[in-house]
Amino acid sequence: MKNDTWGRVKEQLLEAVGRSNFANWIEPLEMVEIEEGVAVFTVPTSFMANWVSRNFSDVIVKHLVAAGVPATRLDFKVVANRRANGAVPAGNQPKGDAMSATPAPAAEVNVETKPEELPGAPLDARFTFDNFVVGKPNELAHAAARRVAEGGPVTFNPLFLYGGVGLGKTHLMHAIAHEIRERSPELRVLYLSAEQFMYRFVQALRDRQMIDFKQIFRSVDVLMVDDVQFIAGKDSTQEEFFHTFNALVDQNKQIIISADRAPGEIKDLEDRIKSRLQCGLVVDLHPTDYELRLGILQTKAEAYRAQYPDLQFADGVLEFLAHRITTNVRVLEGALMRLFAFASLVDREITLELTQECLADILKASDRKVTVEEIQRKVAEHYSIRLSDIIGPKRVRSIARPRQVAMYLSKQLTSRSLPEIGRRFGGRDHTTVMHGVRRIEDLQIQDSQLADDIELLRHALDA
Repeated sequence: MKNDTWGRVKEQLLEAVGRSNFANWIEPLEMVEIEEGVAVFTVPTSFMANWVSRNFSDVIVKHLVAAGVPATRLDFKVVANRRANGAVPAGNQPKGDAMSATPAPAAEVNVETKPEELPGAPLDARFTFDNFVVGKPNELAHAAARRVAEGGPVTFNPLFLYGGVGLGKTHLMHAIAHEIRERSPELRVLYLSAEQFMYRFVQALRDRQMIDFKQIFRSVDVLMVDDVQFIAGKDSTQEEFFHTFNALVDQNKQIIISADRAPGEIKDLEDRIKSRLQCGLVVDLHPTDYELRLGILQTKAEAYRAQYPDLQFADGVLEFLAHRITTNVRVLEGALMRLFAFASLVDREITLELTQECLADILKASDRKVTVEEIQRKVAEHYSIRLSDIIGPKRVRSIARPRQVAMYLSKQLTSRSLPEIGRRFGGRDHTTVMHGVRRIEDLQIQDSQLADDIELLRHALDA
């Protein structure tokens, strides 16, 4: 009779907690008996018993009572083979292998917890494919992430995304998880940082729950680990990560990894892990270029304009920010957010003047760090001449014109004075530098090819 009752209650719980939570936490429960107001269930692991006790005990008791079962609390019996597997010493096991669960206060019940947040990290709702701005530096990473998120046969395993701070690695990781959950809600997607993986591993060792740990991390359909460089040098964690990786690959389960550098460049990461990570698709997210930064700003600005419809926005502001703030996307987006908020508070039009006033600290920190020597190298490469000719005495036009371009860019892109620039061009007088700068300024108006050359060089130095 109790099985029929539990069957009806389970149908109600499916509606109450959702399909994913039901499949992972309710479906494995088996009702054993009801005695003196205690509903006793068997569970596969103590981890599951603890989790159900903390998060679903109230909702289970509520539906049992509604079905006519006089239950006031739950007990759990862990399956008998746990002790044989060595997960919990006999002396530490509760009598009868039972784990009591008194319902938590209603306010603490969390029936909407998503399985991919356990035991990992929550997903940011803002980080989706729809609001990821694609440009040349990230188009391959975006395409690979899209392919993996679409599901189907596992082709890139693992998918390894790497790049510097603020280039979009975490955004793509969250976007993949969101997309998989939307397309295939039955799949278990576990996203977490390498630091959280290490913490969970150490916690499982301390609590003698390694069987539970292995069951959770090796039963997922998609494992996503962010910032994997943090496990480098942690021998025990690397060992467990390696075995988890192998177990999932053997089951043809998808693995997605991110890091701040390529697998072969992560110091103190075991060679066998480097080799495994390099077996899949390794994709670099390059530093943003001017066009991508402008595209990101334009997308964000549209959203802010909807929030601040009365604000006036002058032409050229976004272009100015895209040109000046080149560190990373987070700084860029933060600057735009501050600008809109500031303009709204003081009720002023967003002009270049207001932008420079509001973002003075960010602009100062983001000042170009281009050197005269770097400019000389880029110009020499662009015009296919030797660097020694740029700073040498030759005055033939094929060398003198590129030299003037390098002087012009040095004046525009660095804080060096004319005499300092002259010294770096073979000890030339500042008047020579001034003449070169003015000459290029005049020629740009007449010579479209020269103007294009300078714009290309600007972008190359700005990247």
